[in-house]
Amino acid sequence: MSDTRLEIGEAAQVVETVNPDGLGPVVLACEHASSFIPPEFGGLGLNSDALDSHIAWDPGALAVATHLSRLLDAPLVAQRVSRLVYDCNRPPSAADAIPARSEIYSVPGNAGLSDGEKQERTRRFYEPFHQALGACLDARMAANEAPILVTIHSFTPVYFGARRDVEFGILHDNDSRLADVMLGPAGQAAGPVTRRNEPYGPEHGVTHTLKLHGLSRGIANVMLEIRNDLIATLQGQIEWADRIADLLRRSISQVGPDRGGQPYA
Repeated sequence: MSDTRLEIGEAAQVVETVNPDGLGPVVLACEHASSFIPPEFGGLGLNSDALDSHIAWDPGALAVATHLSRLLDAPLVAQRVSRLVYDCNRPPSAADAIPARSEIYSVPGNAGLSDGEKQERTRRFYEPFHQALGACLDARMAANEAPILVTIHSFTPVYFGARRDVEFGILHDNDSRLADVMLGPAGQAAGPVTRRNEPYGPEHGVTHTLKLHGLSRGIANVMLEIRNDLIATLQGQIEWADRIADLLRRSISQVGPDRGGQPYA
């Protein structure tokens, strides 16, 4: 599958902020940007097929997010380590933050971890990502701006043997302001099969980043899920980035002010 991958050495950072000085209203996050597993984890005991599959990362998501960063002049905070090592869209208390099983795959390297080992992974991988994203949003708010948080994900067309017909999911937690606009008249020309809180929703624990950074700050937020067969090529990635950028531009001006009263424009 064609995609932009992050090459990492052992001493490299586990999070990257692209276009940190971007001036657009959106701040992007990509929690599952990379399939990289640091060498000390021995591939978590998985074969190459598993490590290349959707259980290790969100194929195509980073490429779409990178194109969006350029189109919207938006900062992008991307995780540089596989979600199998630590899923940054899960809190440390979640059982699937370090999954011992993901869909049809057992993950031997995550089985039977001690509390200390889990805490060390949290410290090394979860905390740097969320500190970077929080700092990016707080810098905007300190400048008396009202940022909009948009997280970019992809999902597999077939899950546990069942085919998914949805192509584009617009997900939200308790704050549905932006999702409502994107799913309303602003999004009617989107074309793809688009649904609210599919193929996942808050009940599946997937809105952690939105709650931690969006709801806590009172800023508009949304999680976007693209079926990964649609963004398997560079052309698909660019087309989807263009489509989402256009939808966000048309939607942002219709979103009500943040809880601090700052307008979106």
